[in-house]
Amino acid sequence: MTMGERLKELRLKRNLSQEEVARQLGITRSAYSHYEINNRQPVYETLIKLSDFFGVSVDYMIGGGHSRGAPQVTPEAIEIIRLLDDMDQEKRQKSLDKIRDAIRQAD
Repeated sequence: MTMGERLKELRLKRNLSQEEVARQLGITRSAYSHYEINNRQPVYETLIKLSDFFGVSVDYMIGGGHSRGAPQVTPEAIEIIRLLDDMDQEKRQKSLDKIRDAIRQAD
């Protein structure tokens, strides 16, 4: 699968338009469209933004060997990781314990 095909697949899974993705990345819709149809390759910085936005690795984006079964990280999971990363160890552990308890109670 090409990078363009992966970009399109990831975008459609989230029900987003090319315009919406481009706006979130700070690029033109035309530039993003060229990535999806493999007419152009994004520069390194844009590739990182794309992988962060879609919650996948750069390796996955460029068609690396780990493409099949690559975990899909939701925006919510990324937000939780960022919040936990900003905490000291004690607060992080308490927060993880609360998350685990909430998950157990939800089951």
